[in-house]
Amino acid sequence: MSPLKLHPDRLFPADSTTRAIARHLYAQVAHLPIVSPHGHTDPRWFADNQAFTNAADLLLIPDHYLLRMLYSQGIPMEKLGVRRRGEAAETAPREAWRIFAAHYHLFRGTPSRLWLDWVFAEVFSLAQRLDANSADAYYDAIAEQLAQEAFRPRALFERFNIEVIATTESPLDSLDHHRTIAASGWSGRVITAYRPDPVVDPEFEGFRDNLVRFGELAGEDCFTYGGYLAAHRNRRAFFARMGATSTDHGHPTAATADLDDAQARALFARVIAPDVSAADAELFRAHMLTVMAGMSIEDGLVMQIHPGCFRNHNPWLFKHFGRDKGADIPVRTEYVHALRPLLAKYGRDPRLSLIVFTLDETTYSRELAPLAGHYPALKLGPAWWFHDSPEGMWRFRENVTETAGFYNTVGFNDDTRAFMSIPARHDVARRVDCAFLARLVAEHRLEDWEAAELAQDLAYNFAKAAYKL
Repeated sequence: MSPLKLHPDRLFPADSTTRAIARHLYAQVAHLPIVSPHGHTDPRWFADNQAFTNAADLLLIPDHYLLRMLYSQGIPMEKLGVRRRGEAAETAPREAWRIFAAHYHLFRGTPSRLWLDWVFAEVFSLAQRLDANSADAYYDAIAEQLAQEAFRPRALFERFNIEVIATTESPLDSLDHHRTIAASGWSGRVITAYRPDPVVDPEFEGFRDNLVRFGELAGEDCFTYGGYLAAHRNRRAFFARMGATSTDHGHPTAATADLDDAQARALFARVIAPDVSAADAELFRAHMLTVMAGMSIEDGLVMQIHPGCFRNHNPWLFKHFGRDKGADIPVRTEYVHALRPLLAKYGRDPRLSLIVFTLDETTYSRELAPLAGHYPALKLGPAWWFHDSPEGMWRFRENVTETAGFYNTVGFNDDTRAFMSIPARHDVARRVDCAFLARLVAEHRLEDWEAAELAQDLAYNFAKAAYKL
């Protein structure tokens, strides 16, 4: 069996001079607290603080990065323990883990391999590589440790040195788990973020039913435009009282629009009808992004836009297994014309903090960096999702720094459901940033003390400031 070892110089430059600089920078930030300002961990974990069950349920089944790779190689979701809608799991967790282990070689060279090897070595102290032969030993060792108090969610939160973590909930969520956390007396800081997609996107499944529930929670008539906007203000205020400092918007495009009141009311009447056109749905999403920017100026919530993903590209998979099972695909995304209505109205307002992400790397130097390098309200989110990798992070830094600099970016966020991978992801980001800064020092483009300041900013300060944490 092959040993599992994490090389201390992983992700650092190959040449000895630059590598030494990267080591020095990394040593100064490696143990900084983790600020995780945007993600999708389950607040129930921290509210109930129950033991995680087994390796498959914890590490495999919730991780769409893993599921998509295995599915692409012809392994059915059912074999991996993923439940069809309304059905019990077909495969027992141990057997699903064996299948995963036998195919672990598929992840060579991927960020998933980096993250998981870190978890196996650093969290569970496993000393041999995962493969078909070690599958059961892994499963049993992980199960034994998960039964211990030290591996409950709150204990791991503290062990990982997480200062604050933001989950993401829709306006239809009661936030009961966040209430439980707040009332528990535990010192860990778990906050929410306002993700209004189910009641902003007319093409979201169950949109009209969602508006009914939205109105019930907010005490407003959400089938009138005025009541609908009042409901958003109501729920945003509630989320803020529960700790939220940000909103998040996952739209198919970055389109924004600035309609007058009469146009907006007429459009709203069309999108709440049983049949809505694709053009009206897109225009409504675009208008609501500008409306939400105005609300952020009112209530101070930082606004994030995560556009450019074709959701649920595989209709069969979506029908049988639901959202977030790895069938989302990046699409070409335009920002210059798309964001202009919002930025023309609010881009110079110091009260707005707008963080924009992309899955279209071709826009980094052509569109996003010049926009962020001009508008005071706009900052760039880090390399995201499909580009949350050493190569993706490096491309981001190379393409945006020359125009937007470092100070129009917001550090790193892990944007994950995979709780165990959070410290691993932050470690990768810190190593890559230190390697990038080391190159600038070696090329005499930065002083060593400037690089040290930037390393701390990128690892900790920027995210904390950008998200008002």
